[in-house]
Amino acid sequence: MATCEAVQRSVDARPQALMFAGVSMRNRAERELFALAGDGDRRAREELATRFMPLARSLALRYQRSGEPFDDLLQVASLGLIKAIDRFDSDREIAFSSYAVPTILGEIKRYFRDRTWAVRVPRGLQELSLRVDRAVGELAEELHRQPSVKEIAALIGAAEEDVLEALQAGGAYRAVSFEAPNGGSGEDAATIADSVGIDEHGFDRAEERAVLDVLMDAVSAREREVLRMRFQEDMTQSEIGAVVGVSQMQVSRIIRQALQRLRDAADRQPQPA
Repeated sequence: MATCEAVQRSVDARPQALMFAGVSMRNRAERELFALAGDGDRRAREELATRFMPLARSLALRYQRSGEPFDDLLQVASLGLIKAIDRFDSDREIAFSSYAVPTILGEIKRYFRDRTWAVRVPRGLQELSLRVDRAVGELAEELHRQPSVKEIAALIGAAEEDVLEALQAGGAYRAVSFEAPNGGSGEDAATIADSVGIDEHGFDRAEERAVLDVLMDAVSAREREVLRMRFQEDMTQSEIGAVVGVSQMQVSRIIRQALQRLRDAADRQPQPA
């Protein structure tokens, strides 16, 4: 009876022993690959990258809801994986995955912090904004509606004021081109630039007035007054004559002579380079 029980225990323990043996062999094989990669063996490095690529993919998937193309996220996560492989010390009593996860996540967060924000936002607010964005996606999928600020704050363990600030900061994530369509279709569709600002002609007029002030030194005080009444006050030559005390013909002659002097003075002005 005792012999039968011993045999049975031996049979029951065999799968477990085989499992531990398999894990041990796999760990030994990985350590050998890390040792070869550390010596510059590119094939060993590539094999390790292929073996742990599912880990990098799973970490990239965490940030897929951020709106960033998944292929870009996977590329960044792969870069983090390669860095982890190159820096890992296989003699340490630690699993490679435990070392690789923070390295890959750090690379992804650095990518979001330095490459994807159109406006510079503090690092803490960037990371909170990403957490809020993921929480919004998870809650919307679970609740089948857009979550409230209170629900988001409860999920990520943050204050509601901080969640609101993170939501506002999300507007700085991407910039919109002024050439983007603002409605309509076709080649003649209006762009955002068409709805921003107006053509300001005041700058040109200010420059012209500055030039005219210089040229006015070429005419007499009487001529300046006649020109002001004619072109600024829009008075007729007869009305000007009544004010100045001369005939309409004399006013016409004064205006013609003054304008000729202004033209001559303008021709003598140095031309811009």
